[in-house]
Amino acid sequence: MEAIRFSTKDILKLPDNPGVYRYYNAEDTLIYVGKAKSLKKRVSSYFNKSAQHSRKTTRMVSEIVSIEIVLVNSEFDALLLENNLIKQNQPKYNILLKDDKTFPYLCVSNERFPRIYSTRKLIPSLGRYFGPFTNVKAMNNVLKLINSLFTLRTCRFDLSQENIAKGKFKVCLEYHLGNCKGPCEGLQSEEDYLKDVDQALNILKGNLGLPKSYFKERMQEAAAELQFEKAQEFKEKLELLDDFHSKSVIVSPKLTDVDVFTIVSDEKYAFVNYIRIKNGMINLSKTNEIKKKLNETDEEILSLMMVDMRDRYQSITKEILTNKTIDLGSETFQPVVPQIGDKRKLVELSLKNSLFAKKEKYQSLDNVKDKGNRVLKQLQIDLQLKELPVHIECFDNSNIQGTNPVASMVCFKMGRPSKKDYRHYKIKTVIGPDDFASMTEVVGRRYKRLLEEQQPLPKLIVIDGGKGQLSAACDALKSLGIYGEIPIIGIAKRLEEIYFPEDSFPLHIDKKSESLRLIQKLRDEAHRFAITFHRDLRSKNSFNFELENVKGIGRFTVDKLLKEFRTMSRIEAASFEELSAIAGESRARRIQNFFQQKKEA
Repeated sequence: MEAIRFSTKDILKLPDNPGVYRYYNAEDTLIYVGKAKSLKKRVSSYFNKSAQHSRKTTRMVSEIVSIEIVLVNSEFDALLLENNLIKQNQPKYNILLKDDKTFPYLCVSNERFPRIYSTRKLIPSLGRYFGPFTNVKAMNNVLKLINSLFTLRTCRFDLSQENIAKGKFKVCLEYHLGNCKGPCEGLQSEEDYLKDVDQALNILKGNLGLPKSYFKERMQEAAAELQFEKAQEFKEKLELLDDFHSKSVIVSPKLTDVDVFTIVSDEKYAFVNYIRIKNGMINLSKTNEIKKKLNETDEEILSLMMVDMRDRYQSITKEILTNKTIDLGSETFQPVVPQIGDKRKLVELSLKNSLFAKKEKYQSLDNVKDKGNRVLKQLQIDLQLKELPVHIECFDNSNIQGTNPVASMVCFKMGRPSKKDYRHYKIKTVIGPDDFASMTEVVGRRYKRLLEEQQPLPKLIVIDGGKGQLSAACDALKSLGIYGEIPIIGIAKRLEEIYFPEDSFPLHIDKKSESLRLIQKLRDEAHRFAITFHRDLRSKNSFNFELENVKGIGRFTVDKLLKEFRTMSRIEAASFEELSAIAGESRARRIQNFFQQKKEA
């Protein structure tokens, strides 16, 4: 299928046919994929009905520079192509469709004397696969049942006729335990072994009636031959099957192969549940959470998820039940909305799963919020604060023997990092390694600026250090006339003691307390942020000093090179022409000679 490119000015030239459209931005990056019964009407609606769009859609439309279309025969074909393009390219304005490649399968191998084993790798040439199983426990129960009912081998030997005839293999412990009949030594014929494999395949397909009949007949044959111990074994296996069948979710013997899809959604999320029914039993249930990117309708999301999940779970059934009316114009399958009977009950069961997933999602979000509030309330109690510390700022210094002294400030809001409010500081007024003076400078600069810009002050200030650093920070607040307005504490590393201004005795908070862990998290984050900045600065200065030692290369040239190439490795990898364009031919040659000598040294 050939793609045709249009500009946004040519939308009226688009054909009135079904197809897929793709939007590209100024960098020619794919930002959205959509399908339409009429490309002309659908694409035009984005540009002609801008007042009806959400802010996200308006933003997307503002980024569109060109439109690419592909014509197809039907809307269903467009849906299939749209699904593939979204999964391949993951455009930023489309919902995210993930391939669950880690779900396990049960494989019946293509070997002579086939094995049945679990795997997460789908390699069709190796055998026949059943799954994927969304519940590993359920898969293991099926495998355990098969191993209990049938004497199938678990070894990986190549049981060719030639190898068995040569006596290459010996029976293992499984043979002596009665779990295998020893085909590796020719003690079981291939014909007899394949009978067990056929019955195991019936179980994997969900046809439990055939294995039941098989064991019942064998039990009756053994009893007729007065082999009562053998008859008892078959009876126990029959009971195992009955027990497994009773634990399976039986829907209705009248319903054979059916797929059920339901969706519930709100402004931010959609939850799509998929139930697969085979031979009147539910053998798979999966709920997907979709984060909406634009103002997608339930019908659009559901139709896309139907195609995606049926492909992912290899469903070929034609009957699909759902809670939304969707007309795909497909001969492969047609979704219907049942009104009464067993089919309606199935839709209600699937809908119950979707609603449960939605409830769990918002409960988890509320739990995170509640936990944050709980920790802050505990901190307020432990520190005897007047207000809940919803906004906390923490300061730390970093220097090595006074070189490149820097400081950091990290900000937590509602008990969580607010990284956009983090700040780095280069120490400007302090000469030498003086942590106290550096702390005074940084705290003073921070809150002088907040006061000038009329920004809100924090509800708590945390200083990484003991009495000395805390006292220095208090001096800065006094100079600004806000000392006493903001609670301020220091945390000493050795014993994790909390110091208050003008209080000679530290506060010891329980080491297991959530409030102490929050203060430690603030302190550690400030320390990490300061150390990272210090290392970057030291590395940059080291590089500047090293390159400035080259004859004819001064600070001005170094700054120009850094501005263009950013790092030393990029300067070293740059061509002579690229260096000449920045520094001139003579300096470029000297720089390349410098790096060459450095390699040889």
